[in-house]
Amino acid sequence: MRVVGLDLGSRRVGVAVSDAGGTLASPHTVIVRSGDDGRDRLAIRAVVDEYEAERVVVGLPLSLDGTDGPAARAARAEAEALGAVLPVPVELWDERLTTVSADRDLMALRMKADARRRVVDKVAAAVMLQSWLDARG
Repeated sequence: MRVVGLDLGSRRVGVAVSDAGGTLASPHTVIVRSGDDGRDRLAIRAVVDEYEAERVVVGLPLSLDGTDGPAARAARAEAEALGAVLPVPVELWDERLTTVSADRDLMALRMKADARRRVVDKVAAAVMLQSWLDARG
């Protein structure tokens, strides 16, 4: 089962895609927010359609204590809005510290700050999606 993972941000959306078997997540792209939520959702739908994904997993940025803060509430609202325009189920998955983890991994590769900024969102999406895939066993 191919799955698309999303790391939602206010400026960018990191996108990851799994392999057809639903085993391995890979960074795919970064969608720069256009300021038009409808246009951004259509860009996400284009990825879902292109890869014939069967599910979309949206990262849920819970607080460290597991509660919903403003970012988690925004992610829940966006996941619900995506569910209305996507032809596949949309679910949420805990993404705590995925961006921090992705940034550390990129720093370990000695990537410069500018290069990291261009890819960290899609790498964070892949970290989150891999976590979801692993939990499904």
